[in-house]
Amino acid sequence: MKKAAALALTVALVSSAQAADKLKVGWIYIGPAGDYGWTYAHDQARKEVEKTLGVENLIVESVPEAQAVPYIDQLVKQGAKVIFATSFGYGPSVKEAAKKYPDVIFGWATGVERGPNIANYMADFYQIYYLNGLIAGALTKSNKVGYVAAVPIPEVKRHINAFALGVAAANPKATVNVTWLKGFYDPNGAKEATESLIAQGVDAFAFTEDTPTVSQVADKKGLPSFGHYSPMLKYAPKTMASGQLVDWSIFYTDFLKKVQNGTYTAKNLQNVDYWQLLGDKAVMMGADEKTLINPVYKAKLQSVKVKTADLGTLSVYDLVLKRLAQMNKKKPTFDPFKGPIVDRKGKTVVTKGKIPSVKELTSMEWAAKNVVGSWPNEPK
Repeated sequence: MKKAAALALTVALVSSAQAADKLKVGWIYIGPAGDYGWTYAHDQARKEVEKTLGVENLIVESVPEAQAVPYIDQLVKQGAKVIFATSFGYGPSVKEAAKKYPDVIFGWATGVERGPNIANYMADFYQIYYLNGLIAGALTKSNKVGYVAAVPIPEVKRHINAFALGVAAANPKATVNVTWLKGFYDPNGAKEATESLIAQGVDAFAFTEDTPTVSQVADKKGLPSFGHYSPMLKYAPKTMASGQLVDWSIFYTDFLKKVQNGTYTAKNLQNVDYWQLLGDKAVMMGADEKTLINPVYKAKLQSVKVKTADLGTLSVYDLVLKRLAQMNKKKPTFDPFKGPIVDRKGKTVVTKGKIPSVKELTSMEWAAKNVVGSWPNEPK
């Protein structure tokens, strides 16, 4: 699924590997560690746990999702007792390897199936995408907001829908025009997709591609965008409105500590499922760590007023801050997907007052009413 550079079957020994009794941890990356997106964020966490927990790290980069087993074989051969597969598409390989190596612990990022030695984990952005959508809806002048999307899996669709619901809440006339790249790391494709959307009149951008390319292209036209996974403000300092940030070390530290102290073993992970949101401090809103909303857009966001059922009439700027505060709690008092929600086919997909379960969120296939463009596997 993932576009990957040709890669020899090599495993890089990252740490000094001086102590034979250190816990060896294998990391399978979907892209290069320097992509400044998804893989970069995981690699930052990998460095953190190496420093704080003293584990020994083995990494492989740009591993094709359908061909991960040989890389897992290499990691196990080199002594890895814990292996993190950092992409949804590694699922079949993880399940095959988990049976082959029952004494090895596997962590499957964005995974949906568990096993005695398989745990799932996710630091999810859907709440932040909604907040970013509020901003985009207020900033668009053409009423066309663009979304350069990676691969049409439930995770990406969930994020697009959350973003689209935010856009609609701030601007009911605006659409979210989606273009799929069919890959997570594709800077050339992201450039072409952004340029095409601009030609169609789109004037604000969100994305899931693993580089700052979309923001860089939008910036050249003076158009707002939202950073993704890493502090990308430096790539578009005058136009990046906000973004999504992650700290994967929150999960990795907790999980590996529990492996080290014997709480987690290769026999008891059947019910271990990390689903971390704003209230867990694993994800954050911002163009970088110090810029929640780019001051360039503050006056515009304060000038756009919206009426809400629970907060009355207020500016989009204030609405973003209030919704963020509501969702920053361990038990959020607002959820973007609280029903009623009707999809673009006219079907009620979330009934009034209901908040979708994690299982429903991680299997989402429907498209929000204001989403425009192809939508693979859309329910009829």
